[in-house]
Amino acid sequence: MITIKKIPLLDITTPNKCRALLTQETAHALRYLNWKEQFPYFPRVVFQMAHNSKELFIRFSVDEETAAARMTENNSQVCRDSCVEFFLSLDDSGYYNFEFSCTGVTMLGFRKSRPQAVYATEEIISRIKRHPSLGQGCFDETIMTKPWELLVAIPTTALFKHHLDNWDGITAKGNFYKCGDNLSKPHYITFAPIDTEKPDFHRPEFFVELEME
Repeated sequence: MITIKKIPLLDITTPNKCRALLTQETAHALRYLNWKEQFPYFPRVVFQMAHNSKELFIRFSVDEETAAARMTENNSQVCRDSCVEFFLSLDDSGYYNFEFSCTGVTMLGFRKSRPQAVYATEEIISRIKRHPSLGQGCFDETIMTKPWELLVAIPTTALFKHHLDNWDGITAKGNFYKCGDNLSKPHYITFAPIDTEKPDFHRPEFFVELEME
């Protein structure tokens, strides 16, 4: 279980202050290389979380050999680039898949199962604030000399199939991922383990509990 603390009201438009507050929170590592025989590469990924009632903050830090950001359109296949993901289920109606490229290009869907997807509109995605350390331009696969970060702030209005006033006291389930389908070393790592024959992040039966203060 992950407990997500409540922090003072702030705006992610002051990312340094937000980053400093999140640095004080527990760092959770993506520990599982579930399909190591097929995909042995294991980049180091950690994330930290908090909320301020209005927004859920996630700070991803990724240390990998190479990164790519070829996708430029939201709701495109960002999993083919250097990608971090957060899947969230509030109830039995389905789950949200938040997928972010290393430059903040976003896929946001809601689905009962993998094929049953309803995608968020551009207007809804625009409400998710994103601060990528690599900037927002596209680039082909490039050798990384230092870790990259992505700081995101997810408002309750991004959960477009639900009607939430705030994040206070919410009990949910979810999982966190890192992938890079089209990198020279494709990889699939997870926070909570997934017991499937092939890589498949769309498995809510392996989600873990999330509790928000």
